[in-house]
Amino acid sequence: MRTIDDRIVHELNTTVPTASFAGKIDASQTCKQLYESLMAAHASRDRVIKNCIAQTSAVVKNLREEREKNLDDLTLLKQLRKEQTKLKWMQSELNVEEVVNDRSWKVFNERCRIHFKPPKNE
Repeated sequence: MRTIDDRIVHELNTTVPTASFAGKIDASQTCKQLYESLMAAHASRDRVIKNCIAQTSAVVKNLREEREKNLDDLTLLKQLRKEQTKLKWMQSELNVEEVVNDRSWKVFNERCRIHFKPPKNE
């Protein structure tokens, strides 16, 4: 799901012209399309990660409740710890997303700021 972010530098180098080639390609349209693609990709990944966090949180909550009822069940304890670890991993993935998104927007703004101005509401 991070392909667009992984390849943004290459994408900008091949689609947004330097000043000497500015007349041959419509950079504003290219930057607008890339902006829309980035926005959609970031929103999609954010939604997916948050959905996974919500689902795993519900599982952890249920396992905690079961664990309180049966403190001697080691299998339940293992499963609870496994789900808690998964939840922490997913929460840290949100931080990774923030770093990836910031990097992509920085590169995008460096190359497209003179060709395209994003809407203010986003």
